[in-house]
Amino acid sequence: MNEFINITLENIDNEHLCCAISDLKHQEGVNLKKEWLKERLKDGHVFRKLNARGKTFIEYEPIETAWVPISGENYEYIYCLWVAGSYKGKGIGKELLEYAINDSKEKGKSGLCTLVSKKKKPFIGEKKFFEHYGFKVVDEINDYQLLALSFDEREVPCFNNHVKQMKIDTKDFTIYYSPQCPYVINCINEIKEYAHRHQILLNIIKVNTLQKAKEVPCVFNNWANFKDGQFISNTLLNKKSFEKLIKS
Repeated sequence: MNEFINITLENIDNEHLCCAISDLKHQEGVNLKKEWLKERLKDGHVFRKLNARGKTFIEYEPIETAWVPISGENYEYIYCLWVAGSYKGKGIGKELLEYAINDSKEKGKSGLCTLVSKKKKPFIGEKKFFEHYGFKVVDEINDYQLLALSFDEREVPCFNNHVKQMKIDTKDFTIYYSPQCPYVINCINEIKEYAHRHQILLNIIKVNTLQKAKEVPCVFNNWANFKDGQFISNTLLNKKSFEKLIKS
């Protein structure tokens, strides 16, 4: 029988966070994520993981305080559900999602929602997996879709109106990011160094408050890329992938 652990304020300093579990170059990101998570736990954030040295976890919190440009009432927002490597195909994802569903019902929530895409994209949930449990599309922008599993007749969540712009005024390559993912800060450091070395104009916007997260002008989970004023992806970039985009 699988054993799971919920991260709490009491155990967070001694527990790993699954992401970047063995890569020392991401340790700064892990520390930043833990500091971010300590504040989110006070808002009802849930981080539940398999008690193992692996990338197997689910992370969610009330939509009202979730750092995403989505509005709703009495729903939980699933940031991430990840089962990787040798842990795939063993029903762990099923157990994690069913825990979130049951936990939400016990808390009297109206449902859960999460971000997916019509075609699989990195760092975005698997649409078919959630649909198997009854999640349905309740809003969409281009290839991105908001799925929701509803327990009652309350109005479903939706993307905030300004999200649908998917563009900004500046033509400089622009990145919005938050510390929600341990991989983020190393990516930012690599890109900054490359841009400085090659004299590339780069606009980096740190999303460090709930208000900023709710006001991001595009689909956002913890990262967003803009080129020539247009949103191009939610994919984290390192030095090589940034160079490829700049030269394309």
